[in-house]
Amino acid sequence: MDRFINCDCIIRSDIMGFRIILLGPPGSGKGTQAEKLNDDLGLIRLSTGDMLREAVRDKTALGMMAKEYMDKGALVPDDVVIGLMREKITSLKEGFVLDGFPRTVQQADALSEFVDIDHVINLDVDDEELVSRLTKRRSCPDCNVVFHLLYKPPMKDGICDKCGAALYQRSDDTEGTVRERLKVYRENTFPLIEYYDKKGKLVDIDGSGDINEIYEAIEASL
Repeated sequence: MDRFINCDCIIRSDIMGFRIILLGPPGSGKGTQAEKLNDDLGLIRLSTGDMLREAVRDKTALGMMAKEYMDKGALVPDDVVIGLMREKITSLKEGFVLDGFPRTVQQADALSEFVDIDHVINLDVDDEELVSRLTKRRSCPDCNVVFHLLYKPPMKDGICDKCGAALYQRSDDTEGTVRERLKVYRENTFPLIEYYDKKGKLVDIDGSGDINEIYEAIEASL
């Protein structure tokens, strides 16, 4: 059965308390759409990637443990990620959107032990487009803003618009690592689609094309 949604949105106040998961391979636009849900509806964006990179920058014990896996494009061990997310989620009263978690069925089972998820959005994008997207990304080491050399270039070449720091290409955004990340995703995260589909919570959204149209399709599906 075709689960794709593509229609105009009607903004509803009840969305503001939703607990949402965004699924999709690296580069599918989960972060961008999570930010729009945050800006428009007040849903707090929880990104394991940002949280782990902050720990790496701060050279915490968790950060040093995670760095070895992140540099290779491999998944950070479940116990590290689950502990991080449990602490954060159980402290929230507002609605939220999970970006990058869960990534495995085991993580999804652990998540269900301390929170009930309302909706799961799966962003579907072709692999070759994903490689192009990711290898042209540039990130700010200080405030985590992400730019794209084609779709969202900084106003000044190599400089963050928000804080003025020098942008860099993450080690996991090089082509070889990107393809490895996509392989890891297909092997480890793809089963989540079936997992949440069986629970009746999954909607597939075409993640190619205009960002605003994708967002409208997401909002319409809620």
